Amino acid sequence: MTEPAAPPEFTDLPLDPALFQGLDALGHVRMTPIQAMSLPALIEGRDVIAQAPTGSGKTAAFGLGLLQRLDPTQTQLQALVLCPTRELADQVSKHLRKLATGIANLKLLTLTGGMPLGPQLASLAHEPHVVVGTPGRVQELIEKQALHLRGVRTVVLDEADRMLDMGFGEAIRLIIARAPKARQTLLFSATWPEAIREIGRKYQRDPLEVSVESAAGQAPIEQHFFEVDAEQKPAALAGLLLEHNPESAVVFCNMRRDADEVAGSLAHVGFSAAALHGDMEQRDRDEVLVRFGNRSCNVLVASDVAARGLDIEDLAAVVNYELPTDADVYLHRIGRTGRAGKGGLALSLVAPREMPRALQLEAQQGAPLRWSRPTLANLRNCQAPPAAMATLRIDAGRTDKLRPGDIVGALTGDAGLKADAIGKIDVFATRSYVAIARSQVDKALARLQAGRIKNRNFRVRRI
Repeated sequence: MTEPAAPPEFTDLPLDPALFQGLDALGHVRMTPIQAMSLPALIEGRDVIAQAPTGSGKTAAFGLGLLQRLDPTQTQLQALVLCPTRELADQVSKHLRKLATGIANLKLLTLTGGMPLGPQLASLAHEPHVVVGTPGRVQELIEKQALHLRGVRTVVLDEADRMLDMGFGEAIRLIIARAPKARQTLLFSATWPEAIREIGRKYQRDPLEVSVESAAGQAPIEQHFFEVDAEQKPAALAGLLLEHNPESAVVFCNMRRDADEVAGSLAHVGFSAAALHGDMEQRDRDEVLVRFGNRSCNVLVASDVAARGLDIEDLAAVVNYELPTDADVYLHRIGRTGRAGKGGLALSLVAPREMPRALQLEAQQGAPLRWSRPTLANLRNCQAPPAAMATLRIDAGRTDKLRPGDIVGALTGDAGLKADAIGKIDVFATRSYVAIARSQVDKALARLQAGRIKNRNFRVRRI
């Protein structure tokens, strides 16, 4: 199926008028190719298997489809979305909540591992309409008879290929077996390995197959490859980051241990760098993502699985510290830059033993790769510029009735900070984070430690 030449508007579809309020809140006007190709079938209740890269608009596509078919007057679970990681589940939940802004009394729950089970069991005392979760935790709650799928109309497998890579195949099969046979089953995947097609054959009925071009083909991404000996990669990476000076960059490593080592090497020479991988505690992963999102960490060194579901606006550059063994994974990585028609930059360090992977990429792209010689930084003497922002953590959050406006007020009161020194504010259940201009962070910390927020004293520290 080929992509339509001119993406139509959402108003061309027979959508529930309540959904247009959510589309307006998210700034959606015209459909992306994946939305234009899949939404008519999704609204009709047809099964769909879609190959769609990160940033293609797939969440809004299946989100509109499942919300269109939902009856909020029926208090039972009607839609289940499975995601490979907690980070992706959180982002999908936020997106669906915004899409559902115009639907009164909609209850949506996020059920993922890495979180205490007790509060999730309590939240299921009153059935939700929509659940977004990871397969392991959803299966656990089903087995405890706390989560019931008898009323489910739509099941979505988001990033289905990565769920299989992470070993969730059996959990997915057990979960789908509990859902009604007369359901809509949607598969969204960046790649189409045989295992994905097997799931489609087993659990879908006459699915519509749609595919959009890789993210690399949708945006002007400048790709450069650098042949460098493995032992010179730390110096080459630092040199490239100093040369291009991206406002934000994700450096991909194939191994978790490499992520820690690379982040440490960059931090040693002054970069505001942090690692993100599956061996980290969930709270530490959350804080890294907060810092990267608020620009107080400008280099994120990540493994593929940990970075799955990252939704980063205006990512200036992607660096492959090592080429992945799969050409599709390379395209998925670099597709995180160059979003919304903006130029992106993809830099790849290639050791001699990785050259067969580079040749595989060249064959897939059908054009010669652009090779350059990297400038090696002197890791003993170079000093990289730190991020413009720094982050303060406040040990209070939504459960304390804390709001972003309360934090701004405490910082900008009499003789306080100017508003333009305050960046992004993230409020979680029991903690909050505020980005402050680096030159003002000591003043902000002293002010919050000495003063009060909502007439209460909370612990505040820099992270």
